[in-house]
Amino acid sequence: MAEEISFEEALIKLEEAVAQLEQGDALTLDESLEVFEEGIRLTRLCREKLDAAELRVQQLVEVDEDVFNMAPFEVEDDGES
Repeated sequence: MAEEISFEEALIKLEEAVAQLEQGDALTLDESLEVFEEGIRLTRLCREKLDAAELRVQQLVEVDEDVFNMAPFEVEDDGES
C-alpha cells in the first residue's frame, strides 16, 4: 500500500503536475497521460481529505459552552465559480 501523504503535500504535487501539463509539448503523449492520471489521483486524494476535514468541522460546531452539535458546514458564496 502506498504511503499516506498530507493534503498539503498532495496539493503541491498536483500543482506540479498541472504546471508540467501546461508546458504543452514539453512531454510526450504517454508522459502527458501519466502526469494526467497522477493528477486525477491527487485530486481525488485532496477531495477525500477536504471531505474528512469538513465532517470534523460539522461535528465540532459549538451550540453552548462545552456543548457541541452537528451542523452543516456552510461556505460563503463569493460569486466565483
